[in-house]
Amino acid sequence: MSALPAGARRRTILLLVLVIAAGVGGRARADNCQLTVLANDMIQYNARSLQVDASCKLIELTLRHVGKQDAHVIGHDWVLARTADVAALTNRGAAAGFEGGYLPADDKRIIAATKIVGGGESTTITFSTALLVPGGDYSFFCSYPGHSSMMRGRFLFTGTVDVASTRATGADPAAPSH
Repeated sequence: MSALPAGARRRTILLLVLVIAAGVGGRARADNCQLTVLANDMIQYNARSLQVDASCKLIELTLRHVGKQDAHVIGHDWVLARTADVAALTNRGAAAGFEGGYLPADDKRIIAATKIVGGGESTTITFSTALLVPGGDYSFFCSYPGHSSMMRGRFLFTGTVDVASTRATGADPAAPSH
């Protein structure tokens, strides 16, 4: 006999099902090539990793700042780059200031980036996967000064690339991404 009354057992089971369905493990997966990332006033993203299948040719990413602070106070963006490039991008980005999105202008190491948004705001970008290699080492981060150490995660590009379609777009699936 269970120590919980029947009503409490049902609520517990329902809660567990909802937790599993919500993917509490900190990973978001996009089978349909669309991602939504939430950011808050506690300087956090809602996901520590994002996974997209290599069959996606374009990715649509929406960043929603669910906090209340203005973009100049606690603004957030979402930037994708090779993991090896993140430190250099955050260091060089500080010189660009708020108006430059705290990112070096026209830097080829930036694969994708949203604008900086404040509480209650959102922004959506669409970017090509032509520069991504399945299994490559990619990270996403917030470029706002001081945020990248806490607002950072792995970007997993998995599966195999359709070589015929990459040839049609001029991308080399074996080439390193910059």
